Amino acid sequence: MSTRVTPRRWNTPILLLGFWTLIALSYTLSAGLSAISEGHPTNWSRMLVWNFTVFYLWMALGPLIARLSRQSAGHGWRRFAAVHVPASLGVALAHVVVHLLIYWVVCGPGTAPVTTYGAFLRMQFVYNYHFALLIYWVILVALRGLDSQRRLRDERLRNAQLESQLAQSQLRTLRVQLQPHFLFNTLNAISALALADPIHARLMIARLSDLLRLTLEERHALEVPLSRELELLRCYLDIQQVRFQDRLSTHLDVAMDTVHASVPSMILQPLVENALRHGLLDKPEPGQLQIVSRREGGQLYLRVDDDGLGLPEGVAEGFGLGNTRERLQVLFGKTASVALARKAEGGTRVELRFPFREYVAEPVL
Repeated sequence: MSTRVTPRRWNTPILLLGFWTLIALSYTLSAGLSAISEGHPTNWSRMLVWNFTVFYLWMALGPLIARLSRQSAGHGWRRFAAVHVPASLGVALAHVVVHLLIYWVVCGPGTAPVTTYGAFLRMQFVYNYHFALLIYWVILVALRGLDSQRRLRDERLRNAQLESQLAQSQLRTLRVQLQPHFLFNTLNAISALALADPIHARLMIARLSDLLRLTLEERHALEVPLSRELELLRCYLDIQQVRFQDRLSTHLDVAMDTVHASVPSMILQPLVENALRHGLLDKPEPGQLQIVSRREGGQLYLRVDDDGLGLPEGVAEGFGLGNTRERLQVLFGKTASVALARKAEGGTRVELRFPFREYVAEPVL
């Protein structure tokens, strides 16, 4: 942590010093070239002292102006005016007095027709005070702009964190909703098969073990490669295959250029579960389930088809589909879509579309 934070602490003072130095050098060069073009003698040392004193004093006054800016932020224009109008008058006065005093001590009056600091101050006051007031308000505006930019960046970061927390919460809710009834049903099926069909009982135990392992391994992952998602889905379907026996046939039509695509974790399982529970479970004859993945330009297209009983009239969106829609909305916004439709030949189709991107594994620390 210290190796990351320390450079940032030093960067700001160095950048400020460089900025004000460039401004001072720019003003010095401009004044010198102007004097040369007008045929006047050029005293570079006096110009350097004058400009560096002006702008380095403003660099020193910067933290005070920043503090005043923070105190007036978010309190309306009355508070803003009440703080900064008298502050600008006072800070500009102090700047002019100190600047001219340093210049008088270091360089003296030069060619000015004065012999005392008081006379020199009166001669230079009006122009320099006006310039100091202008610089105060320019610094204030710049600080307010930087503060607004920082607040916007922090707000975006908070929103991103909240969206990530929401997606994680929805994924946890999905897992909690999935596991109890699925585990109970699977354990009941294993119990029933233990004596009548021990081979299938052992198969269900093995697939259940694989499914729980994959679920625990990915419990914190918001996104996984499609290949990993399909591995989890195969474990789930193998268990369901034992339950349905010959009444269920499944087909995975997965394009090879999509297996490394990044997808939200457990995005397909709720859709497949809906197809089995609401479409194929009560179907008297054998049913088919198909999962399709394709890349369509910059989007990933996923589809779950079944030839079950189809959507009943006036069906309401259930937990699985609603959770899927909300998770895609949080992760991808308006670039993602979920479509639920009744197939003309019978059954139900669910289509997902969201931005395609290759999965990049996070480094292990």
